[in-house]
Amino acid sequence: MNLSNLKPAAGATRNNKRLGRGEGSGGGGTATRGHKGAKSRSGYSRKSGFEGGQMPLQRRVPKFGFTNINRVEFKGINLDVLQSLLEGGAVTSMDQAYFVGAGLVSKNAKIKILGRGELTTALEVHAHAFSKSAVEAIEKAGGKVVTL
Repeated sequence: MNLSNLKPAAGATRNNKRLGRGEGSGGGGTATRGHKGAKSRSGYSRKSGFEGGQMPLQRRVPKFGFTNINRVEFKGINLDVLQSLLEGGAVTSMDQAYFVGAGLVSKNAKIKILGRGELTTALEVHAHAFSKSAVEAIEKAGGKVVTL
């Protein structure tokens, strides 16, 4: 095998339709574009969302609500998730880098520890925010809470 005899697998390619090349070709005359009108002309392009002059859906449906530009999005991690991570190996401290390494958050995400589940091991947890129940549970297990 060499470059001079390479070709696609059988059935992998098709010939182009040659439109407007005479009546005998089957695609002559109107070149499958119907008769006259803007859509049959070259250079025609329809505006996206145009509905023939009818009020388009985008304008019929009202606007509502607003987006608060100062909102801070936290990625929530529950205590039961921390407990399941502990069962994987001996860990005394969990911080942003640890959570990123475990695949729980992206490197720029803000983390909030939430109180679902139980924690049985003393653990130092570093995060951007904690729920009250999570702080109580971590300190009850003999751990420490560090707010970033």
